[in-house]
Amino acid sequence: MSSSKPVSSEDIIGQKYDRCLADFLVKTGVGFSVGVVASVIVFKRRTFPIALSTGFGAGAAYADCDRSFNPARVPGTRIIPASPSAPAPEEHKHQL
Repeated sequence: MSSSKPVSSEDIIGQKYDRCLADFLVKTGVGFSVGVVASVIVFKRRTFPIALSTGFGAGAAYADCDRSFNPARVPGTRIIPASPSAPAPEEHKHQL
């Protein structure tokens, strides 16, 4: 058997922050790119499509990051507290 080293909570938080930062950069960059294309092609080189789509990308990344740090904010989930006389795992049914 291989002994697996437990992952520290600092490493988990660091991985989540890294994922959030990478997601933020990608989504904001895609939003910026879509805004530039829309500005040049559709809106006669105005700046509002760039700002709007960049903000949409940043907002989507923020929402995803918020969900990764606080899973209780995912719509349709319910946190059930553990009790000392908890039933067997197969008896837990998740309802939306």
